[in-house]
Amino acid sequence: MLIGVPLETAAGETRVAVTPETAKKLKSQGHQLFVQSGAGLKAAAPDAAYAAVGAEIVDAPAALGCELVLKARPPSAEELGLMKPGATLVGMLNPFDREGLERLAAAGLTSFALEAAPRTTRAQSMDVLSSQANIAGYKAVIIAADRYQKFFPMLMTAAGTVKAARVVILGVGVAGLQAIATAKRLGAVIEASDVRPSVKEQVESLGAKFIDVPYETAEEKEAAEGVGGYARPMPESWLSRQRAEVAKRVAQADVVISTALIPGRPAPKLVSAEMVQSMKPGSVIVDLAAANGGNCALTVPGQTVLQHGVTIVGETNLPALVAADASALYARNVLDFLKLVLAKDAAAVNVPMDDDIVAACLMTQGGQITRKG
Repeated sequence: MLIGVPLETAAGETRVAVTPETAKKLKSQGHQLFVQSGAGLKAAAPDAAYAAVGAEIVDAPAALGCELVLKARPPSAEELGLMKPGATLVGMLNPFDREGLERLAAAGLTSFALEAAPRTTRAQSMDVLSSQANIAGYKAVIIAADRYQKFFPMLMTAAGTVKAARVVILGVGVAGLQAIATAKRLGAVIEASDVRPSVKEQVESLGAKFIDVPYETAEEKEAAEGVGGYARPMPESWLSRQRAEVAKRVAQADVVISTALIPGRPAPKLVSAEMVQSMKPGSVIVDLAAANGGNCALTVPGQTVLQHGVTIVGETNLPALVAADASALYARNVLDFLKLVLAKDAAAVNVPMDDDIVAACLMTQGGQITRKG
Protein backbone atom coordinates (compact mmCIF):
# COMPACT_ATOMS: atom_id res chain seq x y z
CA MET A 1 0.00 0.00 0.00
CA LEU A 2 1.26 3.47 -0.90
CA ILE A 3 0.77 5.71 2.15
CA GLY A 4 1.05 9.50 2.00
CA VAL A 5 1.91 11.81 4.89
CA PRO A 6 1.40 15.48 3.92
CA LEU A 7 2.56 18.58 5.75
CA GLU A 8 -0.33 20.03 7.78
CA THR A 9 -1.38 23.42 6.41
CA ALA A 10 -3.98 24.51 9.02
CA ALA A 11 -2.92 27.67 10.85
CA GLY A 12 -0.92 26.84 13.98
CA GLU A 13 -0.93 23.09 13.34
CA THR A 14 2.47 21.58 14.09
CA ARG A 15 1.59 17.91 14.51
CA VAL A 16 2.22 15.12 12.01
CA ALA A 17 0.22 11.90 11.59
CA VAL A 18 3.23 9.60 11.17
CA THR A 19 6.50 9.83 13.09
CA PRO A 20 9.75 8.08 12.16
CA GLU A 21 8.87 5.49 14.85
CA THR A 22 5.54 4.54 13.23
CA ALA A 23 6.93 4.98 9.71
CA LYS A 24 9.47 2.26 10.47
CA LYS A 25 6.69 -0.08 11.63
CA LEU A 26 4.55 0.59 8.55
CA LYS A 27 7.59 0.02 6.33
CA SER A 28 8.30 -3.31 8.07
CA GLN A 29 4.73 -4.37 7.20
CA GLY A 30 5.52 -4.00 3.50
CA HIS A 31 4.00 -0.58 2.89
CA GLN A 32 5.62 2.28 0.95
CA LEU A 33 5.64 5.74 2.51
CA PHE A 34 5.65 9.11 0.77
CA VAL A 35 6.34 11.83 3.35
CA GLN A 36 6.07 15.45 2.25
CA SER A 37 9.25 17.40 2.85
CA GLY A 38 8.99 19.27 6.16
CA ALA A 39 5.92 17.33 7.36
CA GLY A 40 7.50 16.47 10.70
CA LEU A 41 9.92 19.35 11.08
CA LYS A 42 7.89 21.25 13.73
CA ALA A 43 7.43 18.00 15.65
CA ALA A 44 11.19 17.43 15.91
CA ALA A 45 11.15 14.90 13.05
CA PRO A 46 13.33 16.13 10.16
CA ASP A 47 13.21 14.65 6.67
CA ALA A 48 16.44 12.76 7.35
CA ALA A 49 14.78 10.82 10.20
CA TYR A 50 12.06 9.57 7.82
CA ALA A 51 14.55 8.78 5.07
CA ALA A 52 16.60 6.76 7.57
CA VAL A 53 13.67 4.34 8.08
CA GLY A 54 12.96 3.95 4.38
CA ALA A 55 10.36 6.62 3.63
CA GLU A 56 10.58 8.68 0.44
CA ILE A 57 10.63 12.46 0.81
CA VAL A 58 8.28 13.99 -1.76
CA ASP A 59 6.27 17.13 -2.56
CA ALA A 60 2.63 17.81 -1.61
CA PRO A 61 0.99 16.41 -4.80
CA ALA A 62 2.85 13.11 -4.38
CA ALA A 63 1.97 12.76 -0.68
CA LEU A 64 -1.70 13.67 -1.20
CA GLY A 65 -1.99 11.55 -4.33
CA CYS A 66 -1.46 8.26 -2.47
CA GLU A 67 -4.04 5.49 -2.04
CA LEU A 68 -4.02 6.05 1.74
CA VAL A 69 -3.43 9.51 3.21
CA LEU A 70 -2.80 10.01 6.92
CA LYS A 71 -3.42 13.50 8.39
CA ALA A 72 -3.88 15.29 11.68
CA ARG A 73 -6.48 17.80 10.48
CA PRO A 74 -9.14 17.80 7.71
CA PRO A 75 -7.76 18.61 4.24
CA SER A 76 -8.19 22.10 2.83
CA ALA A 77 -9.95 22.68 -0.50
CA GLU A 78 -6.55 22.87 -2.18
CA GLU A 79 -5.44 19.59 -0.61
CA LEU A 80 -8.68 17.88 -1.59
CA GLY A 81 -8.02 18.85 -5.18
CA LEU A 82 -4.78 16.85 -5.08
CA MET A 83 -6.40 13.68 -3.69
CA LYS A 84 -7.64 10.87 -5.90
CA PRO A 85 -11.28 9.70 -5.94
CA GLY A 86 -11.42 6.31 -4.23
CA ALA A 87 -8.48 7.08 -1.94
CA THR A 88 -8.73 6.58 1.82
CA LEU A 89 -8.20 9.35 4.37
CA VAL A 90 -7.56 8.81 8.10
CA GLY A 91 -7.31 11.67 10.58
CA MET A 92 -9.04 13.91 13.09
CA LEU A 93 -11.71 15.02 10.62
CA ASN A 94 -14.30 16.62 12.95
CA PRO A 95 -17.27 14.25 12.57
CA PHE A 96 -19.64 17.05 13.64
CA ASP A 97 -18.68 19.26 10.69
CA ARG A 98 -21.39 18.26 8.21
CA GLU A 99 -20.14 20.61 5.51
CA GLY A 100 -16.64 19.21 5.84
CA LEU A 101 -17.94 15.65 5.49
CA GLU A 102 -19.93 16.67 2.42
CA ARG A 103 -16.72 17.91 0.80
CA LEU A 104 -14.97 14.62 1.58
CA ALA A 105 -17.90 12.68 0.10
CA ALA A 106 -17.96 14.86 -3.01
CA ALA A 107 -14.25 14.16 -3.50
CA GLY A 108 -15.04 10.44 -3.57
CA LEU A 109 -12.96 9.63 -0.50
CA THR A 110 -13.37 6.82 2.00
CA SER A 111 -12.68 8.69 5.22
CA PHE A 112 -12.26 7.74 8.87
CA ALA A 113 -12.53 10.29 11.72
CA LEU A 114 -10.64 8.89 14.69
CA GLU A 115 -12.47 11.14 17.19
CA ALA A 116 -15.58 9.04 16.57
CA ALA A 117 -14.08 5.84 18.00
CA PRO A 118 -16.24 4.41 20.81
CA ARG A 119 -14.98 4.88 24.37
CA THR A 120 -14.42 1.17 24.97
CA THR A 121 -11.51 -0.80 26.39
CA ARG A 122 -10.68 -2.24 22.98
CA ALA A 123 -10.52 1.24 21.43
CA GLN A 124 -8.32 2.82 24.13
CA SER A 125 -5.10 2.50 22.14
CA MET A 126 -6.61 4.54 19.28
CA ASP A 127 -8.46 7.11 21.43
CA VAL A 128 -7.16 10.36 19.96
CA LEU A 129 -9.41 12.49 22.17
CA SER A 130 -7.77 11.10 25.30
CA SER A 131 -4.20 11.17 24.00
CA GLN A 132 -4.49 14.80 22.92
CA ALA A 133 -6.50 15.91 25.98
CA ASN A 134 -3.71 14.54 28.16
CA ILE A 135 -1.26 16.82 26.35
CA ALA A 136 -3.65 19.78 26.61
CA GLY A 137 -4.12 19.39 30.37
CA TYR A 138 -0.37 19.40 30.90
CA LYS A 139 0.31 22.37 28.64
CA ALA A 140 -2.52 24.42 30.16
CA VAL A 141 -0.80 24.37 33.55
CA ILE A 142 2.60 25.18 32.04
CA ILE A 143 1.07 28.19 30.25
CA ALA A 144 -0.67 29.27 33.46
CA ALA A 145 2.60 29.06 35.40
CA ASP A 146 4.29 31.17 32.75
CA ARG A 147 1.55 33.84 32.71
CA TYR A 148 1.12 33.94 36.50
CA GLN A 149 3.61 36.45 37.87
CA LYS A 150 4.24 34.57 41.12
CA PHE A 151 5.60 31.19 42.14
CA PHE A 152 3.43 28.09 42.09
CA PRO A 153 5.05 26.36 45.11
CA MET A 154 5.33 27.72 48.63
CA LEU A 155 8.84 29.03 49.23
CA MET A 156 10.50 29.95 52.52
CA THR A 157 13.28 32.42 51.84
CA ALA A 158 15.47 34.83 53.79
CA ALA A 159 13.26 37.59 52.40
CA GLY A 160 10.10 35.96 53.73
CA THR A 161 7.60 33.23 52.85
CA VAL A 162 5.87 33.03 49.49
CA LYS A 163 2.45 31.35 49.59
CA ALA A 164 1.63 28.51 47.22
CA ALA A 165 -0.63 29.35 44.28
CA ARG A 166 -4.29 28.29 44.57
CA VAL A 167 -5.42 26.47 41.43
CA VAL A 168 -9.01 25.55 40.59
CA ILE A 169 -9.63 22.91 37.91
CA LEU A 170 -13.10 22.87 36.33
CA GLY A 171 -13.92 19.55 34.70
CA VAL A 172 -12.20 16.32 35.69
CA GLY A 173 -11.92 14.34 32.49
CA VAL A 174 -8.56 13.30 31.00
CA ALA A 175 -7.38 16.91 30.58
CA GLY A 176 -8.53 17.91 34.06
CA LEU A 177 -6.82 14.98 35.75
CA GLN A 178 -3.57 15.71 33.92
CA ALA A 179 -3.88 19.39 34.90
CA ILE A 180 -4.27 18.38 38.55
CA ALA A 181 -1.22 16.11 38.39
CA THR A 182 0.92 18.76 36.68
CA ALA A 183 -0.11 21.58 39.05
CA LYS A 184 0.59 19.28 41.99
CA ARG A 185 4.11 18.60 40.70
CA LEU A 186 4.65 22.36 40.59
CA GLY A 187 3.63 22.68 44.24
CA ALA A 188 0.24 24.39 43.93
CA VAL A 189 -2.74 23.95 46.26
CA ILE A 190 -5.48 22.50 44.07
CA GLU A 191 -9.26 22.24 44.16
CA ALA A 192 -11.31 20.58 41.44
CA SER A 193 -14.95 20.50 40.43
CA ASP A 194 -17.04 18.29 38.18
CA VAL A 195 -20.75 17.65 37.66
CA ARG A 196 -20.02 13.99 38.35
CA PRO A 197 -19.55 13.48 42.10
CA SER A 198 -18.25 10.00 41.28
CA VAL A 199 -14.85 11.43 40.28
CA LYS A 200 -14.09 12.60 43.83
CA GLU A 201 -11.82 9.61 44.50
CA GLN A 202 -9.73 10.25 41.39
CA VAL A 203 -9.30 13.90 42.33
CA GLU A 204 -8.21 13.11 45.87
CA SER A 205 -5.84 10.36 44.72
CA LEU A 206 -3.88 13.02 42.81
CA GLY A 207 -3.58 15.24 45.88
CA ALA A 208 -6.31 17.77 45.13
CA LYS A 209 -9.42 18.66 47.11
CA PHE A 210 -12.78 17.96 45.49
CA ILE A 211 -15.28 20.80 45.70
CA ASP A 212 -17.93 18.72 47.41
CA VAL A 213 -21.60 19.62 47.32
CA PRO A 214 -23.69 17.55 49.81
CA TYR A 215 -26.85 15.81 48.63
CA GLU A 216 -30.08 17.17 50.06
CA THR A 217 -32.60 14.79 48.50
CA ALA A 218 -32.89 11.10 47.68
CA GLU A 219 -33.07 12.05 44.00
CA GLU A 220 -29.71 13.80 44.17
CA LYS A 221 -28.05 10.88 45.93
CA GLU A 222 -29.49 8.36 43.45
CA ALA A 223 -28.27 10.42 40.48
CA ALA A 224 -24.78 10.65 41.97
CA GLU A 225 -24.56 6.88 42.38
CA GLY A 226 -25.34 6.38 38.68
CA VAL A 227 -26.39 3.23 36.88
CA GLY A 228 -24.14 0.48 35.58
CA GLY A 229 -20.98 2.38 36.41
CA TYR A 230 -22.04 5.54 34.57
CA ALA A 231 -22.92 8.84 36.24
CA ARG A 232 -26.37 10.28 35.56
CA PRO A 233 -27.14 13.97 34.99
CA MET A 234 -27.46 15.71 38.34
CA PRO A 235 -30.70 17.55 39.25
CA GLU A 236 -30.79 21.33 38.79
CA SER A 237 -31.12 21.81 42.57
CA TRP A 238 -27.68 20.23 43.06
CA LEU A 239 -26.13 21.98 40.03
CA SER A 240 -27.28 25.36 41.36
CA ARG A 241 -25.57 24.77 44.71
CA GLN A 242 -22.46 23.51 42.91
CA ARG A 243 -22.24 26.69 40.81
CA ALA A 244 -22.41 28.78 43.99
CA GLU A 245 -19.58 26.76 45.58
CA VAL A 246 -17.43 27.01 42.44
CA ALA A 247 -17.97 30.79 42.32
CA LYS A 248 -16.58 31.08 45.87
CA ARG A 249 -13.47 29.05 44.98
CA VAL A 250 -12.87 30.97 41.72
CA ALA A 251 -12.90 34.26 43.65
CA GLN A 252 -10.11 32.92 45.87
CA ALA A 253 -8.12 31.30 43.04
CA ASP A 254 -4.87 32.47 41.52
CA VAL A 255 -5.27 30.18 38.51
CA VAL A 256 -8.34 28.58 36.92
CA ILE A 257 -8.02 25.81 34.33
CA SER A 258 -11.35 25.04 32.65
CA THR A 259 -11.62 21.81 30.67
CA ALA A 260 -15.36 21.14 30.22
CA LEU A 261 -15.87 20.28 26.58
CA ILE A 262 -18.40 18.05 24.83
CA PRO A 263 -17.47 17.38 21.17
CA GLY A 264 -19.94 18.83 18.72
CA ARG A 265 -21.59 21.16 21.24
CA PRO A 266 -20.96 24.71 22.46
CA ALA A 267 -18.85 24.70 25.61
CA PRO A 268 -20.82 25.16 28.84
CA LYS A 269 -20.29 28.55 30.51
CA LEU A 270 -18.75 27.83 33.89
CA VAL A 271 -17.03 31.15 34.60
CA SER A 272 -19.24 34.24 34.25
CA ALA A 273 -18.03 37.80 33.69
CA GLU A 274 -18.96 38.53 37.32
CA MET A 275 -16.78 35.63 38.50
CA VAL A 276 -13.84 36.98 36.51
CA GLN A 277 -14.38 40.39 38.08
CA SER A 278 -14.30 38.78 41.55
CA MET A 279 -10.81 37.33 40.98
CA LYS A 280 -7.61 38.92 42.24
CA PRO A 281 -5.60 41.13 39.86
CA GLY A 282 -2.84 39.05 38.29
CA SER A 283 -4.88 35.85 38.27
CA VAL A 284 -4.88 33.62 35.20
CA ILE A 285 -7.58 31.59 33.42
CA VAL A 286 -6.61 29.01 30.79
CA ASP A 287 -9.71 27.96 28.85
CA LEU A 288 -9.26 24.58 27.17
CA ALA A 289 -12.72 24.84 25.62
CA ALA A 290 -11.91 28.03 23.69
CA ALA A 291 -12.31 26.32 20.30
CA ASN A 292 -15.97 25.64 21.14
CA GLY A 293 -16.71 29.11 22.50
CA GLY A 294 -15.02 28.76 25.88
CA ASN A 295 -16.06 27.89 29.43
CA CYS A 296 -15.41 31.50 30.41
CA ALA A 297 -17.80 34.20 29.24
CA LEU A 298 -14.88 36.55 28.49
CA THR A 299 -12.69 34.10 26.55
CA VAL A 300 -11.65 35.24 23.07
CA PRO A 301 -10.83 32.11 21.01
CA GLY A 302 -7.29 32.18 19.68
CA GLN A 303 -6.24 35.15 21.81
CA THR A 304 -4.88 35.99 25.24
CA VAL A 305 -6.73 38.95 26.74
CA LEU A 306 -6.66 40.95 29.96
CA GLN A 307 -10.07 41.47 31.58
CA HIS A 308 -10.58 43.08 35.02
CA GLY A 309 -6.87 42.48 35.70
CA VAL A 310 -7.21 38.75 34.91
CA THR A 311 -5.26 37.14 32.05
CA ILE A 312 -7.55 34.84 30.02
CA VAL A 313 -5.79 32.44 27.63
CA GLY A 314 -8.00 31.28 24.75
CA GLU A 315 -5.52 29.06 22.89
CA THR A 316 -7.53 26.74 20.60
CA ASN A 317 -4.95 24.01 19.91
CA LEU A 318 -2.87 23.31 23.00
CA PRO A 319 -1.59 19.89 21.83
CA ALA A 320 0.08 21.60 18.85
CA LEU A 321 2.22 23.51 21.38
CA VAL A 322 3.76 20.20 22.47
CA ALA A 323 4.19 18.97 18.92
CA ALA A 324 6.76 16.21 19.40
CA ASP A 325 4.93 14.23 22.09
CA ALA A 326 1.47 15.09 20.72
CA SER A 327 2.54 13.70 17.35
CA ALA A 328 4.15 10.63 18.91
CA LEU A 329 0.94 9.72 20.76
CA TYR A 330 -1.32 10.57 17.82
CA ALA A 331 0.81 8.58 15.37
CA ARG A 332 0.54 5.51 17.63
CA ASN A 333 -3.25 5.98 17.75
CA VAL A 334 -3.27 6.07 13.93
CA LEU A 335 -1.05 3.00 13.68
CA ASP A 336 -3.33 0.98 15.97
CA PHE A 337 -6.39 1.99 13.95
CA LEU A 338 -4.70 0.93 10.72
CA LYS A 339 -4.37 -2.58 12.11
CA LEU A 340 -8.17 -2.86 11.76
CA VAL A 341 -8.31 -1.81 8.11
CA LEU A 342 -4.90 -2.55 6.64
CA ALA A 343 -3.43 -6.03 6.58
CA LYS A 344 0.29 -6.69 6.15
CA ASP A 345 1.34 -6.24 2.49
CA ALA A 346 -2.28 -5.30 1.67
CA ALA A 347 -2.92 -3.71 -1.71
CA ALA A 348 -6.15 -2.06 -0.55
CA VAL A 349 -7.85 -0.78 2.58
CA ASN A 350 -10.44 -3.14 4.04
CA VAL A 351 -13.64 -1.74 5.65
CA PRO A 352 -15.03 -4.44 7.98
CA MET A 353 -18.41 -2.99 8.95
CA ASP A 354 -18.90 -5.73 11.55
CA ASP A 355 -16.10 -4.08 13.57
CA ASP A 356 -17.71 -1.52 15.90
CA ILE A 357 -14.66 0.76 15.87
CA VAL A 358 -14.36 0.82 12.08
CA ALA A 359 -18.10 1.35 11.66
CA ALA A 360 -18.11 4.24 14.14
CA CYS A 361 -15.13 6.00 12.53
CA LEU A 362 -16.27 5.63 8.91
CA MET A 363 -17.53 9.04 7.76
CA THR A 364 -17.75 8.82 3.97
CA GLN A 365 -17.64 6.09 1.33
CA GLY A 366 -18.73 5.82 -2.29
CA GLY A 367 -19.62 9.49 -2.53
CA GLN A 368 -21.97 9.33 0.46
CA ILE A 369 -21.82 10.40 4.10
CA THR A 370 -22.11 7.24 6.16
CA ARG A 371 -22.05 8.86 9.61
CA LYS A 372 -25.38 8.63 11.39
CA GLY A 373 -26.81 11.81 12.91
